[in-house]
Amino acid sequence: MIKKILLTPFQKFIKTESLAGILLFGATIIALIWANSAYGASYENLWQYKIGISFQEFELKKPLILWINDGLMAIFFFVIGLELKRELLIGEINTVKKAAFPFIAALGGVMVPVALYLFLNKNPDTVKGWGIPMATDIAFALAILSTLGKRVPLSLKIFLTAFAIIDDIAAVLVIAIFYSVNINWLFILYGIILIVLLGLLYYKRKFSLDIGLVLAIIIWFLFLKSGIHPTIAGVLLAFTIPIKRKLKIKSFSESLTSISNTIVKVSDDDENPLLAKDEIKSIDNLDDLTSEVRSPLQHLEKKLHSWISYLILPLFAFANAGVVISTSYDFNFSLMTTIAISLLVGKFIGVALFSYLGIKFNVTELPSGVTFKQILGVSAIAGVGFTMSIFIANLAFGGDLISINSAKVGIIIGSIISGIVGYSILRLTSKSEPTTN
Repeated sequence: MIKKILLTPFQKFIKTESLAGILLFGATIIALIWANSAYGASYENLWQYKIGISFQEFELKKPLILWINDGLMAIFFFVIGLELKRELLIGEINTVKKAAFPFIAALGGVMVPVALYLFLNKNPDTVKGWGIPMATDIAFALAILSTLGKRVPLSLKIFLTAFAIIDDIAAVLVIAIFYSVNINWLFILYGIILIVLLGLLYYKRKFSLDIGLVLAIIIWFLFLKSGIHPTIAGVLLAFTIPIKRKLKIKSFSESLTSISNTIVKVSDDDENPLLAKDEIKSIDNLDDLTSEVRSPLQHLEKKLHSWISYLILPLFAFANAGVVISTSYDFNFSLMTTIAISLLVGKFIGVALFSYLGIKFNVTELPSGVTFKQILGVSAIAGVGFTMSIFIANLAFGGDLISINSAKVGIIIGSIISGIVGYSILRLTSKSEPTTN
C-alpha cells in the first residue's frame, strides 16, 4: 500500500511526459512540413514578427521567437528548478547512495559527447557548439519508453528521469557560465538581491504567489538586460519556493471537521443561491486552511507541469524545428554530422561506459529489476537531446543561421536514430510481463 502511494505520483509524471513527447514530435513534424512547403516564408515571418511594449523612453520589443525562447522557456526552467529542489531534498537524488548511479551515468553522458564533439569538430567557428549534445530530452525519452509498456520496469524509467535531471543541472550551469555574453554585473547583483529578499520573505512569512509573480517579472527583466540568459532567473527563483507545509495533515483534518460542522449548523436554506455571512466566512477559512496544508513547491510544480508539457515545449518545438531541408540550401554538413554523431555515439558510450565502471568498481549498483542490457537501451535513448540541444544551439551560434539550421538538422537526425536504436535494444532485451487483473 505504501509503495503504491509513493509510486503513483511518479507514474502520473511519466504519463504526462509521454504525452508531451508525442506532442513535441507532432509539433516538430508540422514545423518541418510548413517550413518546407510553398508557405515556408510565412513560417519564418511569423516568428520574426516583433511584439512588446513601449512608453516614453522605455521599449521592450522582441521577435515572437525570442519571447518564446527567452520568456516562456524561463517558465520551463523554473519548473526544472522546482524539480531539482524536490529531487535534491526528498527525491531520487537526495542521498549519495541514491544519486550515485544516475549521477555517474549523467557524468558520462555529459563528458563523452562533449569530448567527441570537440574531437570531431575541425572548424574554429563552430567549436562553441560543444554544449549542444549534453542534455537528454526527458519528454521524448519517456515517450519512447512508454511505447514499450510493461516490457520495461518502473525503476528503469526512474533511473532515466534521474540522470536526465542531473543532465539538466549541467546544462543550466553551462548556459550560465559559457553562453552568456557582455555581462552587466550590476543588473545581476540587483536580481540576486531581489531573489534573496524573496527567499527570506517566504521563509519568515507566508508564501505569496502575487508578490512572487511581480518580483519574478522584475528579476527576469534584470537578467534579460544583464547578458546572462533570463532562463537562469527561472532556476534561481525556483529555489526560493518553500517545500514545507505550514500545517500538518492531522491539524488540517481536525480543522476541516470543525469548519464542516460549522457550515452544517449555519446552513438552513439550501435553495438560496447566495451564501450567508457565516457560510462565506467558513469557506474563506477553508481556502486559507487548504493553502497552508499544501506544499507551495509541489502545488506550483503540479499546476505548471501541464502547461509546460502541453503548451510551452510543443510551442518551442513548433517555433524552432522548422528548418528548410533542401539540396540547394547552404548547410554546414560537417557541423551537422558532428552533432548527430556526438548525440548518437557520445551519449551511448558515455552513459553505458560510466554506468559499467560504477558497477565494476562497486561504487554503484543496478536499480532493482533492471538488467545491464536495459541500461544499454536507455544509454542509446539518452541521445535524444532535442529541446535543450536546440536551445543551446540558438545560444551558441546567435545570428549565424547556417550554423543554427545545420545544428537543428543534426539534432533531429541524431535524436531520431538514438530513439530508434534505444527502442530496438529494449524491445529485444526486455520481456513483456503478463497482465494481471
